[in-house]
Amino acid sequence: MHNIYKVGGHCFKVSGSILCSVLERMAGFAPFEVAEGDYNVPEFFFMEGKSGNIPAFCERQYVFAHEGVEGIFGCTAGGYLLRLSPVNEKSLFLWTDNEVNVCYLCGNWSARLVRFALWIGYGIQTAMSDTVAIHSSCIVYRQKAVLFLGESGTGKSTHTRLWQKYRAGAVLLNDDSPVVHVEHTGIWVYGSPWSGKTPCYKAERYELAGCVRLSQETSNRMVRLGILRSYAALHPSSPPEFAYDRRLYEGIGTTLGKIVSQVPFYHLACLPDREAVELSCRTLFAENDEAVAK
Repeated sequence: MHNIYKVGGHCFKVSGSILCSVLERMAGFAPFEVAEGDYNVPEFFFMEGKSGNIPAFCERQYVFAHEGVEGIFGCTAGGYLLRLSPVNEKSLFLWTDNEVNVCYLCGNWSARLVRFALWIGYGIQTAMSDTVAIHSSCIVYRQKAVLFLGESGTGKSTHTRLWQKYRAGAVLLNDDSPVVHVEHTGIWVYGSPWSGKTPCYKAERYELAGCVRLSQETSNRMVRLGILRSYAALHPSSPPEFAYDRRLYEGIGTTLGKIVSQVPFYHLACLPDREAVELSCRTLFAENDEAVAK
């Protein structure tokens, strides 16, 4: 049993009755399923592995805890290993082999663990392909995408909700982890199966118009950032799990560099109000009363 999915312009095959059934029951993946054929050739694979084949860590590069789950990511003798361990439950393991484009999973088949493990596996397999998932809330307006960046709790989702409220035609593409792919035709933002707590799973892509780093303030002001500050604004929104591995980070760092060199970046210090939306829209799209009148 297998299914083919296409996310961020990359096709991958998921094989195994258990793994496929988990994804079929999981919200978010169905819109990205595609028919196997000449135009949908898998670049990498997710397969069910055996517990006896789980490799040992050579280096534990990133340790984290979130909502009762301890995670460890690091390298092995021949690839990478992720262990997700919920409290009082068995662990889920994902590991890769650098010689083949395969991610193996086994252990706890909880949907929330599998979803995150697939995100990690996808990131590993696409890190060298000008592709990166960016922690952001993405709005689409005038057929262009805008990424709103910021730490958790900054108000990214609030700001994009206000865009939808006050700007006719503004729609949400993804509320947590859209995929950015640098292509020869430009820089494109794709919807993904990973959208945080907001169920927004769209198999669509739009050219990136700009990126805005948000911060909370008692008034609204917006400034354009130079290259160095743009990189500093974008870097914290890239996957932290990969920041301590030289190979993965070189790939992602190269992608981030291409993004900041081709797309305008801004810092928006703002209130959660309509004026902040008008300011960001006016700055990004030069849309104001005078321009419209012309």
